[in-house]
Amino acid sequence: MKLIRFGEAGKEKPGLLLDDGVRVDVSAFGADYDETFFANGGVAALRSWLDHDGKSAPRVAPSTRLGAPISRPSKIVCIGLNFRDHAAESKMELPKEPVIFFKSTTSLVGPNDSLVIPRNGTKVDWEVELAVVIGKKALYVPKESALCFVAGYVLHNDYSERSFQLERGGQWVKGKSADTFAPLGPFVATPDEIADVSALKMWLKVNGELRQNSSTANMIFDVATLVSYVSEFMTLLPGDVISTGTPAGVGLGMNPPKYLKAGDVVELGIESLGESRQTVVGPV
Repeated sequence: MKLIRFGEAGKEKPGLLLDDGVRVDVSAFGADYDETFFANGGVAALRSWLDHDGKSAPRVAPSTRLGAPISRPSKIVCIGLNFRDHAAESKMELPKEPVIFFKSTTSLVGPNDSLVIPRNGTKVDWEVELAVVIGKKALYVPKESALCFVAGYVLHNDYSERSFQLERGGQWVKGKSADTFAPLGPFVATPDEIADVSALKMWLKVNGELRQNSSTANMIFDVATLVSYVSEFMTLLPGDVISTGTPAGVGLGMNPPKYLKAGDVVELGIESLGESRQTVVGPV
């Protein structure tokens, strides 16, 4: 299934994107896509509900705004330097273990919402990433069974304010957490929708110019490794997000570096996970 949330910001309703591209309102199912939904077998229950009641579910107009496809998770865990080519363009050694940092959950927005340059922001950068949604409570999970804890996969643009990240004390979370810095979606695809998560094409354009063009095959640490590794250091709750890193082609890696400005348009996509588009506005 492909889980969507739609409607006015802050008032989103749960829905589904069907194989024929039709969007349906599943509010009658009675649950938003949050921690409780994933923890209580919501995906399986929704699939059963869809088989019996999906034909009568209201349709959602294609012009309706899409919100983030999950309600605010308890945490967004990000993995840094997880693509060999990105580490090289950043002039950093390949990590021997995954690099972990956090992104504030208040940065979460819909896939096509505007990207707002924060106050005093001067070096806003883009990062197309595969994100993983956790399906059940995970702690000390063996790599061999880690994928059993995954509820689905979703497209994420891990926006960064590089001056906050690198020039204001060296704490990455400050450069990652501004409002609108985590557009997620258009949908969460359940694992059965993905043929091979380790070989998904991914790309990003700025004003129509291709900047990132890679594949999840170039990841240093794969999804199972990351879920297992992160669970060594914290309890992952249902609905939590792990964003798995970005390939080469970010603005920081250009010579000279090139960053976003008001009016720019960023488009990105991952095979089997759809596309998103953000227009840059601001600064605040």
